[in-house]
Amino acid sequence: MLFEPISICGMEIPNRFVRSATHEWMAEPDGTPTVRIGDIYEELARNGTAVIITGYAYVNPMGKSDHLQQGIYDDRFVEDYKRIVSRVHKYNSKIVLQVVHGGRQTMLSPEIPYALAPSAVTEKTKGMTPEEMSEKEVMGTIEDFANAVRRGKEAGFDAVQLHCAHGFLLSNFISPYTNRRKDRWGGNTEKRTQVIVDILDRAREMVGEDYPIMVKLNATDGFPEGSKKDTLDAPESIEIAKILAGNRVCAIEVSGGIAEAGNELFRTNVDSQEKEAYYKHYSKMIKEAVDVPVILVGGIRSKAVMEMLLEGGYTDMISLSRPFIAEPDLVAKIRKGETEVLKCVSCNLCSDSSGIKCNYDFGT
Repeated sequence: MLFEPISICGMEIPNRFVRSATHEWMAEPDGTPTVRIGDIYEELARNGTAVIITGYAYVNPMGKSDHLQQGIYDDRFVEDYKRIVSRVHKYNSKIVLQVVHGGRQTMLSPEIPYALAPSAVTEKTKGMTPEEMSEKEVMGTIEDFANAVRRGKEAGFDAVQLHCAHGFLLSNFISPYTNRRKDRWGGNTEKRTQVIVDILDRAREMVGEDYPIMVKLNATDGFPEGSKKDTLDAPESIEIAKILAGNRVCAIEVSGGIAEAGNELFRTNVDSQEKEAYYKHYSKMIKEAVDVPVILVGGIRSKAVMEMLLEGGYTDMISLSRPFIAEPDLVAKIRKGETEVLKCVSCNLCSDSSGIKCNYDFGT
C-alpha cells in the first residue's frame, strides 16, 4: 500500500509518504523563506515524497517561537513562497504550508516582552507566565490565521495546515491544562475547540469552500500515566477530531506532546519495531471516528511498520520528519527495495540552529 495512490483533500497523491513539518532554521531573521529552504523541498519532491509540509510559519510577529523561523504574517512573503512552490511542482508532489502562533512558547525579546495564551498558565520549562488573551486579541489572531491561509492559496500551495499541536497557541486552546477560560473559547471540549472553528469559518470567507485546510492535532499532551488529570488525552482528543472533521477540515495529522511532558516531542532510542509509531493507537481511534484521511507521525522507522499501519487501519498516510533529514531520498530507496529500515537513530542531533542536517556519525 505504500505506493498506492490516494485522494486526499481533493488532491490526487501518488504514494503514502508525507514530509511532516520541520523547522529548518533557514529563514531570514524577518521570516522571509530562502533558497536553502526551497532546496530541501525540491530534493524531497525529486525523490518521490508525495506531500511536503513546510516548516511552521508564524502568522504574527507576536507568535514567533524560534530563530530563523519562516513567517507568513505579511503579503510580501507571497512571491518568495511562489518560487518555492514552483520548484516542488516540477515533480509529482504536493506542498502544504503549515501556519502557527507560538502561544506559550513564543520567543521573548525586547520587541516582544511577553507571550500570549488562552490563560495565564506558567510554562514550566521556561518559568514564563504568558498573558491571558483579551477577546480583541483572540479575534485578531483568528484574522491572522485566516489571512495566512489566504496567503498560502495566493502563493500556490496545494493546501494549508493549521498547527494545533505541540504546545503552540491552538494546542493551548484545546487543552484543559492550558485553557482555563470561561468565555466563548473556554470550558467544555466544544468551546475549547471553538477558536479553530472560527479560524476555519473566517478562512473559508477568504479562500472559498474548496481550498483544502488540514490540521496537525495533538492527540495527547503526553503527560505520564497518573498525572493526566485535566490534560488533553483520549477520548477527548477524538471528540475534537470529530468537531474539526465536521467543520470541513479535510485531513488530520495525528501527533502529540508538549514540552512540559518531558521527552515526548522528540523521543529518542526508537530502536525496535515495538517502539515505533508511538501515537498509533490514537490515530486508529481517530480514523475510526472521522470520515477524512488520517496521517500519522511519530517514530516510524521501518518499512514493515509502515505497511502494518496502513494495512491495519491505523492511518492513511505515513508522515516522517527526522528520517527525511537523514535520508531525503528514502522514498526512492524504499520503492527500489534498497532499504527496509531507515537510517535515522532518533538522536536529535539534526536540530541544528545553523540549519537542519543529519549530524550523526554513521561510521562511513
